[in-house]
Amino acid sequence: MKLDVLCSAVLLILLSGPTHCDGGNILVFPIEGSHWVNMDIMLKALHSKGHNITIIRSSQSWYIKETSDYYNSITVPVEGETNNEESITKIVNSVLEFERGALPLTSFLYITLGMFSTATAFHRNVCTYVSAILDNKDLISKMKASNFDVMLTDPAWGGGVILAKYLNLPLVYNVRWLISVEAHFAIAPSPVSYIPITGTGFTDKMTFLQRVKNVLLHIFTQTQNSLVVMQAYQPLCKKYFGPSSNFNSLVLDADIWLMRVDFVFEFPRPTMPNIVYMGGFQCKPAKPLPPHLEDFVQSSGEHGVVLMSMGTFLNELPHDLTDQIAAAFAKLPQKVIWKHKGYRPTTLGNNTLLVDWMPQNDILGHPKTRLFVAHGGTNGIQEALYHGVPVVGIPVFFDQYDNLLRLKERGGAKILTLSTVNEDNFLKDVQEVLSDQSYQENMQKLSRLHRDQPIHPLDNAIFWIEFVMRHKGAAHLKSESYKMPWFYYYSVDVALFFIGISALILTTTVLFTRCLFYRMCKNKSKQD
Repeated sequence: MKLDVLCSAVLLILLSGPTHCDGGNILVFPIEGSHWVNMDIMLKALHSKGHNITIIRSSQSWYIKETSDYYNSITVPVEGETNNEESITKIVNSVLEFERGALPLTSFLYITLGMFSTATAFHRNVCTYVSAILDNKDLISKMKASNFDVMLTDPAWGGGVILAKYLNLPLVYNVRWLISVEAHFAIAPSPVSYIPITGTGFTDKMTFLQRVKNVLLHIFTQTQNSLVVMQAYQPLCKKYFGPSSNFNSLVLDADIWLMRVDFVFEFPRPTMPNIVYMGGFQCKPAKPLPPHLEDFVQSSGEHGVVLMSMGTFLNELPHDLTDQIAAAFAKLPQKVIWKHKGYRPTTLGNNTLLVDWMPQNDILGHPKTRLFVAHGGTNGIQEALYHGVPVVGIPVFFDQYDNLLRLKERGGAKILTLSTVNEDNFLKDVQEVLSDQSYQENMQKLSRLHRDQPIHPLDNAIFWIEFVMRHKGAAHLKSESYKMPWFYYYSVDVALFFIGISALILTTTVLFTRCLFYRMCKNKSKQD
């Protein structure tokens, strides 16, 4: 009897103690802003699985904290001009001011041409940061001694790609963008006859003239991307890997591409076996709101709540636009929660609550939330889709209009432009989406489709990161296309071969016919 009690006690102690976990050692090269927001979610999930996370960050980082209870950090001293909060905010504000007075074509040219030098300088700063890492021999020795199993990075900045190559680590992307182009265009077959280029505002159903414009803009954006790479990252590759190295080849050599979209949101298109779709991985069921927010939401009664947020970088709109939006909100029977800093609008109504921060996912998931006014960033759009909340969008730049367009095409959103938005049309669109049940029904349908998956997108992402660690990469999923020069990829040499053969056959046939005709004529002349 005493033995049974003793065994039971030992078993209880073993069950209540920490479980064994064969965790990996993960090096992370993140980037700032909203990209860090979703990377952070993935890192917390990896930490919960028992993995050891090490972040490499700049001393001027403003989102990525030096200390954390779920990751270690390596802080690299960076002095002088850098991609800090002040410089990025300045860029965002200049784009905002331009967009308010820009026509669509001039807007596109400004973003692609006018911002080219800014983008190049931005990525040169990234290269300076990477050089500071690679030239620090003590730091590199410590990282090599840490025996990392995998590098996780967002390739919208090219620094993580170069560091992974230098440390000879398997590479996993948390990706949607490569420098300035959508990542699919780099790795997967991408017929521009039905795949719209970001910035065109087109769908997968294009007219002839739209397809002409789509092809031209594809050539333009690819050229721009190549110029940024040539001026910023290619010199860095030559410095550390030799003159024969190629940055684009390094980028395409990643083992797994965790793509932050799914085909409920994205237009159907060709893909590749090492692309893993995890759109909405950051979404989760809503948690209870803090008491002050819950009281405010409940005070809305049957009318419900409108939520407004313009994202990570844009906390404050121009004062005149802020006043017009506040005046429109004041005319609604709904209560409004608005993430807004700085200037307090003079037209603010009693129904509107201004907040510096809010649990966006939890408010979107609240049963009283009726509408989301948003800038169209991927994170917010996917959270709205997950919770089935219709959207009124005010895009600022880059992919935001295209993100909103995908919801509009599926009947879940209305879009206003910064150059045309005012109190009247903003109020009109908000009231239309609130009163027309089809918007909510369409978003709820998209939500059901998105949630109907065999595995949660975050769990799927974690599986493939662990897969790469277990197998030291995923070479069997990588296409050979990234090793090919462009004339191999497009079979230009094969086409020239067939053209040559055809020309040879045609020439031989013509010569034979001429020779035969000449002989026949000569014989006939002799007979005469």
